[in-house]
Amino acid sequence: MGTVQVMALNPARKGNMGRLNSSQPLYVYDTLIAQPWLKGVIAQIRGEKAIPGVDAGDEKAVKKAKEGLKRQLPIRAIHYSKFRNNHRSSEDAVPESFLFQTTIDVDDVEYVDAALEKARELNCSNTIWKGKLLHLEYSARKKLHIDIRMPIGMTIEETQKAYCEAAGIPYDKSCITPERIIFITDKDSEIYRSKEWYGVLPDEEIQARREAFLKRGLTIDGKGTARYSLLAGDCKSPERLSGDFQGQIPSDGNHKVQSSNLKVQSNDDVQDNRFQGTDSHSAVPSGAAIQPAQPGNSHRADDDYISHTGGSQKAGGLAAQADAAGQAAENACGVGIADAKNLIAFDLFQESAGLKGMNIDTVGSRHSSLLAIMSAGASRVMSEEELMKVVAKRMPSYYQENDCHQLIHDFYAKYGDSSKPFSRDVIRVNALAEQAAKSLLAGDCKSPERLTGDFLARQYGYSSLAGDCKSPERLTENFLAGQNGYSLLAGDCKSPGRLAGSNLNGQSEDEEYPAPPPMPKKLPKLVELLISKTPEIYQPAVACAIFPPLATHLWRTKFRYIDNVEHEATLMTCLLAGTGAGKSCVQKPIDFIMEDIRKRDAENLKREKEWKDEMMRKGANKDKRKRPENLIIQEIDADMTNPAFVMRTAEAKEHFLYTSLNEIDQFDALKGSGYQQFRIMCLAFDPGNLYGQTRVGTQSVTERVTIRFNWNASTTIHKGIRYFKRVLTDGPVSRINFCTIPERDIGEDIPVYGTYDEDFRNSLKPYIDNLCMASGLVECKEAFHLAEVLKDENAEFSRLSQDRVYENLSFRANVIGYLKACVLYVANGYQWEPEIEDFIRWSERYDLYCKMRFFGDAIKKAERDGDQESKKGPMSILAFLPDKFSYQQVESLRLKNDMNAKGTAKMLRNWLHRGYIEKEESDSVTQKLSDSVYFKTHY
Repeated sequence: MGTVQVMALNPARKGNMGRLNSSQPLYVYDTLIAQPWLKGVIAQIRGEKAIPGVDAGDEKAVKKAKEGLKRQLPIRAIHYSKFRNNHRSSEDAVPESFLFQTTIDVDDVEYVDAALEKARELNCSNTIWKGKLLHLEYSARKKLHIDIRMPIGMTIEETQKAYCEAAGIPYDKSCITPERIIFITDKDSEIYRSKEWYGVLPDEEIQARREAFLKRGLTIDGKGTARYSLLAGDCKSPERLSGDFQGQIPSDGNHKVQSSNLKVQSNDDVQDNRFQGTDSHSAVPSGAAIQPAQPGNSHRADDDYISHTGGSQKAGGLAAQADAAGQAAENACGVGIADAKNLIAFDLFQESAGLKGMNIDTVGSRHSSLLAIMSAGASRVMSEEELMKVVAKRMPSYYQENDCHQLIHDFYAKYGDSSKPFSRDVIRVNALAEQAAKSLLAGDCKSPERLTGDFLARQYGYSSLAGDCKSPERLTENFLAGQNGYSLLAGDCKSPGRLAGSNLNGQSEDEEYPAPPPMPKKLPKLVELLISKTPEIYQPAVACAIFPPLATHLWRTKFRYIDNVEHEATLMTCLLAGTGAGKSCVQKPIDFIMEDIRKRDAENLKREKEWKDEMMRKGANKDKRKRPENLIIQEIDADMTNPAFVMRTAEAKEHFLYTSLNEIDQFDALKGSGYQQFRIMCLAFDPGNLYGQTRVGTQSVTERVTIRFNWNASTTIHKGIRYFKRVLTDGPVSRINFCTIPERDIGEDIPVYGTYDEDFRNSLKPYIDNLCMASGLVECKEAFHLAEVLKDENAEFSRLSQDRVYENLSFRANVIGYLKACVLYVANGYQWEPEIEDFIRWSERYDLYCKMRFFGDAIKKAERDGDQESKKGPMSILAFLPDKFSYQQVESLRLKNDMNAKGTAKMLRNWLHRGYIEKEESDSVTQKLSDSVYFKTHY
């Protein structure tokens, strides 16, 4: 799928209707619809807000005023993303920028509710409109705009007529012109948005769509009749035709419109056309309530009322690519271990489902057979795409049916939760398939079938693969490494419990700590850009260090965590690495990220210096100018004192302060009285904190502020451990994101950096601009869900390892991961990337790895040494004595409860005096207390 989403729009208020800014990124639109003035104008047009100077009782005047207000609205083009010279006209619409989407304008209020319902219904139907819904919004007058993807081969006019007929709404012929625009409404008017809205389609799909038009004798955008027909042989390729079609003849509109209820399988030119390699998103079936777009979340594709419909393309059309991919599975040796393993696993799950030896590709039982195999665990060990390839081989007849594709996709959409742990049976099958596939590749590869069934049982069995392990737990390497990010130690591992303990709590048998979890190969674009000039050995450290400076650009922006607490993006990173390890690797990316803030800081520092110089020149009794206002200086010096820190925080007007330290002990300047630097670290992470100082002197700083403080620091491992040793159990360690650099081999070549040039700066700028423009409460549904998943994964590992230190550290590590995900989401123009999930999972695992490696044992020791908590509550000594007891029994009980023996006699006299006990009568008047026998009274 193409990741670029661009539109042609004019964002100006009262803008020139004939002008459009071509190829604007979607974040420009998102910024525009969030403008308060636009919301106010929309409210006035809808009569929700009074129009100044207009008599509400004068219907004619109100109508005229509303017409004038509507002309103030910005506009967007619905068919093309680019116009020559930014001139809005049919002739200047660039054919290559055709979006293959159109907008249905429902301009009659009585059809709005029915059209909404029908749009959802058609999007989920088994017709050509399945998965075509791109956008729903209320128009300026609270009517409806429906943006849809055009079926392949259909022109704008044909699409509009067919969709309106299917939806039962009036057809508006004014919407079919190439230069057609729509007035832009505010964010609250947005009902639904697919991630594919205004998306640039993949090259292969654009090619297929253009060819479908060319075969009909149309231009590549279907706008008019082509001068040369591709079928006539005058042109070898559609690319060559694109240049010839600048002068185009308008379409005569005589092409027959396909029936609106036409099935996907029954038409060669009209196909289901989702982005390849992704899930399309469609509105829910009829009956579900439609809700307005939520603040800060402009991508509604994954909302509760939106469901995945899957990639059930026509088997003979574009989806033939998937079929061809499935055929590759016929030669397991040729496609590699993954495909061979999946074929073997599928057969084993077929056996687990009780279908061994049965023909599962039989009409009448195919659906239930495949459902049973997926339920047995096939969907857990392979992705949706991988299962498609396997089904193409194992069930070739059923694979040709749309029902097969739909069943697989729906199953993954509903049950495909990768956060859940594998069952014992799935672990066993996964391991057997992995080992069998390796053996298959190592030997004379005849076919994967040879390794299934009886052969597997004989060769490997279900209890032992290598003879040194008696249980299937030995086979959990893939599961535990994948779920928890820790590598399996070499040696004879008897159970996953030992694995958990070895990797987290101490050294392995050969005293080598496990390697950190490897960074994902596919990264979010911003992370990929920022580490692009960094040698590979330093990339994990840089990937962690970039977040504090990025988050410093956010202002008055909050994110709601899964516990319903709103956080600002407080991110603090400490790099621990050996001497000469290359800790300065993080500095260049930080410098580029902070360029804009440093430029503003320099201007304000200059103003502050001029004011100070002026104060020095004036005498003590002369009038002195007040300290300049708006001295927002975000980057503070490493040697800043506590009062200066409080003053800078107060003057920052809720902006983040930031610093980058070469050594962690430079924080000592903030120490004040009693390790205040650690208190600042803790408070900065906690929402709604208060910090400050009160002084009597008129020149002293007296402020109460909320700390917003992001920072980077580097130090050696030993110095870092010493620096935090006094506060291991006080909170700073859990709030800081730690990273490291692996030790290089002696004599290894020096890592070489790339060049940070102007292209790097220009590529970074849009991300920085997005962060600077953000404000308010941002809801990122994907980040929220990921935080819940990772929380459950951490809890699962804590239960397996029974490591309370790991569990305690994981709580805030998950908050840090969530805030990183939100920063990436905002920087990317409020767009979620699939790569963010893998990166954040790795980032959180890596953070916990470093914390457990460098501080885990020390935290446990500190907790043991400082555990002075009483193990039992107060109790009555008398209650633990029998009804009749001796002096010696009382003395023994006192000693057992850490009391001295000398107080026994005094205690007994007191009890006798109070009437709690009585002495047994004796013939001796002078009998000692120690020789007496006692019994309880009413106690």
